[in-house]
Amino acid sequence: MKILDCRQLQCPQPVLETRKHLLDHPGEPVTVLVADSIAQANVSRLAEREGYQFQAQVTPDGIELQLRLDNDLACQIAPAAAEPAEALDPQLIAYIASNAMGRGSEELGQLLMRNFLFTLAGQRPLPKALLLVNSGVQLACAESPTLEALQNMATAGVDIAVCGLCLEFFQLKDQLAVGRVSNMLETIETLSAANRVLSP
Repeated sequence: MKILDCRQLQCPQPVLETRKHLLDHPGEPVTVLVADSIAQANVSRLAEREGYQFQAQVTPDGIELQLRLDNDLACQIAPAAAEPAEALDPQLIAYIASNAMGRGSEELGQLLMRNFLFTLAGQRPLPKALLLVNSGVQLACAESPTLEALQNMATAGVDIAVCGLCLEFFQLKDQLAVGRVSNMLETIETLSAANRVLSP
């Protein structure tokens, strides 16, 4: 049985890595190693949602989760899992107006935003476009901890539009590392044309 060691990963990486493995290897049993009860709960919920049975065992080094499908269900889901998902949702736009998520602790807010973007990057379909304004533009600049997630989305075809005025305000125009410079007119037109807007 494949062993997926997620003990050194911070939330939400254990559940993201498990989900990626389940999608890449539909129906195959896997043992997932996690460090704590929060990761255990997240992976267990994912397993249930995907139709997997699971057993948890506490070990000296963490928690071991064994995920397995019964043979009938594995046969049913394998063809569906092999079908390619649409990469982009043309009706969905993500609008991010800050480098942090929520109010309160700035440090926690930045961590939540990082987790949000890495989780979003692992979803399918992805939003058609990602609009970054105000301090949200910092997420697309050099040395940003969210740069990898944004680059992955850009590679998948997401149009990452970054407010030019905001880049100038924060003196970051020469540090833009992913996406393209946009403007307020384009932002309004994109939001107006969207059926759904995702804004953390």
